[in-house]
Amino acid sequence: MKKLLIAVLCLMLTGCAAPAPSDGSGPDRSVSPDIPAPSPAASSAPNGESGPPQASPETDPETAENPSASQEPSESSLGPQNQEQIIQELLSAMTLEEKVGQMFFVRCPETGGAELAAQYKVGGYLLFGRDFKDKTAQQVRDDIQSYQDASGIPLLIGTDEEGGTVVRASSNPDLFPQREPAPQTLFAQGGMDLILQDARQKSMTLLDLGVNVNFAPVADVSTDPADFIYARSFGQDAQATANYVAQVVGVMGEEQIGSVLKHFPGYGNNVDTHTGIALDQRPYETFQTSDFLPFQAGIQAGADAVLVSHNIAASMDESLPASLSPAVVTDLLRGELGFGGVVFTDDLTMGAITQNYGLGEAAVLAVEAGCDMLLVCHGRDSVDAARSALLEAAVSGRISQARLDESVRRILSLKLEYGVSGEPVSAPDLNALNALVDAVAAQ
Repeated sequence: MKKLLIAVLCLMLTGCAAPAPSDGSGPDRSVSPDIPAPSPAASSAPNGESGPPQASPETDPETAENPSASQEPSESSLGPQNQEQIIQELLSAMTLEEKVGQMFFVRCPETGGAELAAQYKVGGYLLFGRDFKDKTAQQVRDDIQSYQDASGIPLLIGTDEEGGTVVRASSNPDLFPQREPAPQTLFAQGGMDLILQDARQKSMTLLDLGVNVNFAPVADVSTDPADFIYARSFGQDAQATANYVAQVVGVMGEEQIGSVLKHFPGYGNNVDTHTGIALDQRPYETFQTSDFLPFQAGIQAGADAVLVSHNIAASMDESLPASLSPAVVTDLLRGELGFGGVVFTDDLTMGAITQNYGLGEAAVLAVEAGCDMLLVCHGRDSVDAARSALLEAAVSGRISQARLDESVRRILSLKLEYGVSGEPVSAPDLNALNALVDAVAAQ
């Protein structure tokens, strides 16, 4: 049964285009007909200031009757309702271990990537510079294909190709014509036209390699070069950053590569959470009038995912990092901002988490907060600890089956939307791709 369902899912993934836009704002990337948008209710921030309303999600609506396992739908019959039926059928056949595995987005191990994918059925792999270093495009494709073949359930394959200080694939000159410039550099050289040309070329190149999610654009607002996040940001005010984010998300959607807005609720001028905790004491009104604007614009433009930082935003939650806070993830991001897509944590092995929480407890808290996918970027032992804790929480009832299904449904919906499958990457139109690369490089 399970193999048949996976085969049907792969058929759908390879045979379906992305949903048509629901309005003029961009594609409708809501979770599914089974998960309605949360309805906000009044709430206040911990410090007594006006805060985000509290969401009251309903997660038990009627589901459509499951299709017969003996019937495989044709491509022409795969409308939204049938897509949801197949996802529900797959959910029903998945083991608890498989559902928990789908909620992990982990750094691809240096060795044994296929084995880990087969054992844990992780939802996705994050590729770093070492996964591209000194390799040809075909070698990268072959590596990724080996992970897909081993997984059974198609993998999201992601990387951080922001441009500037954070690049992975483009650090290899055999894969990209140049190391990807920072958005600020591109804007100074050619304005938004050059940024969008670059975003399109970059998306095409990553997809050709087998990468289907780029953890970009950076939606943080920063205008001070002294800020930790400044070099990775657009470097302009909130409105200009919002315009940048919306347009880049639009191009990524057109090219059918997943986008991830980061680092919600906005990094501001805070210190590096790779090395320790960051306490953001700014008033909630500052986020409303500045930091939220690029995220709202990206969501409106159809962003697929949002990555939540480990900063403690005191105006929203005085004690918990944003990534572990129901007030930030469920009440604010899902409730006030109305985001229905996939929510990532930032890497749970960063100092802001490991210095203050056990990795297992952090993983459980993140899911309780409303996060869907847990980033774990350092160490197989870290993956083991987080996975074991989440499994135990599910078995004990601390995390309900319905809560797991809610996240896994979002993850499968994202894979479906972008045609993620275990099939080999099709050969690109090299002439067209090279022409675009040359045009961008010439500017």
